[in-house]
Amino acid sequence: MTDLAKYRNIGIFAHVDAGKTTTTERILKLTGKIHKTGEVHDGEATTDFMEQEQERGITIQSAATSCEWDGHRLNIIDTPGHVDFTIEVYRSLKVLDGGVGVFCGSGGVEPQSETNWRYANESEVARIIFVNKMDRVGADFYRVVEQIEDVLAAKPLVLVLPIGIEDHFTGCVDLLTRKAWVWDDDMDATSFTIQDAPEDMADAIEQWREKLVETAVEQDDEVMEQYLDGNEPSIEDLKRCIRKGTIGIDFFPTLCGSAFKNKGVQMVLNAVVDYLPDPTEVKPQPEVDLEGHETGEFAIVDPERPLRALAFKIMDDRYGALTFVRIYSGKMGKGTNVLNTFTGKTERIGRLVEMHADSREELSSAQAGDIIAVIGMKNIQTGHTLCDPNHPATLEPMVFPDPVISIAVSPADKAASEKLGIAIGKMVREDPSFRVETDEDSGETILKGMGELHLDIKVDILKRTHGIEVEVGKPQVAYRETITRRVEDSYTHKKQTGGSGQFGKIDYILEPGESGSGFEFESKVTGGNVPREFWPAVEKGFRKSLEKGVLAGYPCLDFKVTLFDGAYHAVDSSAVAFELAAAAAYRQSMPKAGPQLMEPIMKVDVFTPDNHVGDVIGDLNRRRAIIKAQEAGVTGSRIKAECPLSEMFGYIGSLRTITSGRGQFSMEFLHYMPCPKNVAEEVIKETLAREGKSESK
Repeated sequence: MTDLAKYRNIGIFAHVDAGKTTTTERILKLTGKIHKTGEVHDGEATTDFMEQEQERGITIQSAATSCEWDGHRLNIIDTPGHVDFTIEVYRSLKVLDGGVGVFCGSGGVEPQSETNWRYANESEVARIIFVNKMDRVGADFYRVVEQIEDVLAAKPLVLVLPIGIEDHFTGCVDLLTRKAWVWDDDMDATSFTIQDAPEDMADAIEQWREKLVETAVEQDDEVMEQYLDGNEPSIEDLKRCIRKGTIGIDFFPTLCGSAFKNKGVQMVLNAVVDYLPDPTEVKPQPEVDLEGHETGEFAIVDPERPLRALAFKIMDDRYGALTFVRIYSGKMGKGTNVLNTFTGKTERIGRLVEMHADSREELSSAQAGDIIAVIGMKNIQTGHTLCDPNHPATLEPMVFPDPVISIAVSPADKAASEKLGIAIGKMVREDPSFRVETDEDSGETILKGMGELHLDIKVDILKRTHGIEVEVGKPQVAYRETITRRVEDSYTHKKQTGGSGQFGKIDYILEPGESGSGFEFESKVTGGNVPREFWPAVEKGFRKSLEKGVLAGYPCLDFKVTLFDGAYHAVDSSAVAFELAAAAAYRQSMPKAGPQLMEPIMKVDVFTPDNHVGDVIGDLNRRRAIIKAQEAGVTGSRIKAECPLSEMFGYIGSLRTITSGRGQFSMEFLHYMPCPKNVAEEVIKETLAREGKSESK
């Protein structure tokens, strides 16, 4: 039986290019899991095993691996930093107990760091902070600590201070022991000495140590009383207090180093073991019923309890479908039967494997606390629960954002056409933020995703992994429609055929809702004019209709329908009649309610060298952007703006031209806003023309 206190399930997350994958490589090397370190810039990192990752030097899908440190087993997930793949971070955080947030010593808190930090807060994941790249030009540990407080509203608990900066960075002072860890400059992580701290740092060490002790002792009244009486707490007591505060998410132990230069990684590993929780110390997962309501039961981490496991990632490779599973309670072994509560079907577990990036080791069984992969499961998707068939239960499922951009693809020839459906089916199973539809009129396949890069990678995977040549159309924006006026209206559905007919009359109010409210339905019918059993049919009629707006056929959002009166016929009224009445009422009243086109607005964060700031802002203004903030950094400026997605296609090319290749940007969906009249007219005209063409085909 494995001791769960020796388990650490952790994720490494950060903004793109802050050094997550390099940090993971150094951890694997230090723990003896690999013997040669692969570099991201050479395309040889262990966890970046996709061709597309190696070429672009970015992480696209989260990779799982495990290793040992100081008698503890670490299950590590290296997550992507690029905003288009945040879904990978979200679903990884969902199954992890702790995290390491990596920040760049010179870049500080970057946009994607904020998104990932927000996800981690929502998932209530305990974290430690590693300020990386301390050897970089412009690195400033104290500035990054300040940014963590100001931008993330988090409380960093500084455990180490850097010795030297930029080219002169040689190591760190451990504030608990007041000792300096100094590394040689031969890139060997193991060649370091622990020595007395530099004398010129004595004041800073005492000042920061006092802050550390005062924050830590707040976790234990007894230790705090002794400290106030003038007794210095022991290092064991301090570590215990820091662990308690970290698990309670009261503060975040903060370290620094340079993963690339092999400095400071041991201290991160020690902090993971000392301060991050084991599987039994985190809040147990709530169980829900089939409607998604919490039952009050929890999946307690215990190998002796009934099986509860969550499938958090599906991956297709040359050996077949791999399902990544986090086991919360019970055991899973080869040959056992498990129930998928979503499908209601039982499946037999064939092979269990422990993953190390894209290589694997066979297992005979796994237990609560493990993160493993199952080979060959059918009919399973991300977020499904696997459980003991005799004790069924469902874990809280994952919620994924809707795509904001789409492209049309068509196979180059008939052979590709047959393979396309199978390949896309596999890709949709792997990535819940990737959706596919077939345009009924034109027969085109529409791919929907989170951004240009996201869809670019998907097309690349189709071509390389599946060998399918496709022709790609222009990216399309996921517009929406809404209403701007309150309308009170009435509709009667009456149809008489031989025998019983259909009758349903509804009096209703359509009114605009709050931004982000979606669709709301309320019935205020009194006196039984529309019997209660027909109310759901009226709601269903409106809900089904909102998929197609009246302006250009885009889904309609943020409006409320109130049913306040109506009439029914004792013989001819039925649920179908009222559903048809609602559908027709939608078509009748929406044009009267001031329909308006809505466009997705993106939160854009641009980095540019100082001498190009004016040009970059000018270009953003031409793209209808609203500049929200401009911050001066050490190596350039960051411009924060909100901009319509339709204006951002191909932006990276323009930015590189303006900044001589030195600019960078990231963007994520923020909200929907009304389209300006001239833009809306153009979009509606284009959409209707496109639909007209596909109909004529």
